[in-house]
Amino acid sequence: MAVTARSLGIDKLDLNERLALVEEIWATICADARRFPLSQSQRIELDRRVADDDEFPDDVVSWDEVRASIRVRLGR
Repeated sequence: MAVTARSLGIDKLDLNERLALVEEIWATICADARRFPLSQSQRIELDRRVADDDEFPDDVVSWDEVRASIRVRLGR
């Protein structure tokens, strides 16, 4: 049987709990990142993004701002 949000009961969590769970899952994926080597094009793109961030460090949006914007768009 496939693992689904419903089979795990995730669909019963409220929005904040689901977002927190996504963050937690993403953290575990990042911890295993060494097991998935990047392609040359992916490495180039990441290097480009790091250089852009270094050049424009204040050109960012916080996670709280992103989350609030999403909630406004979803009407929640």
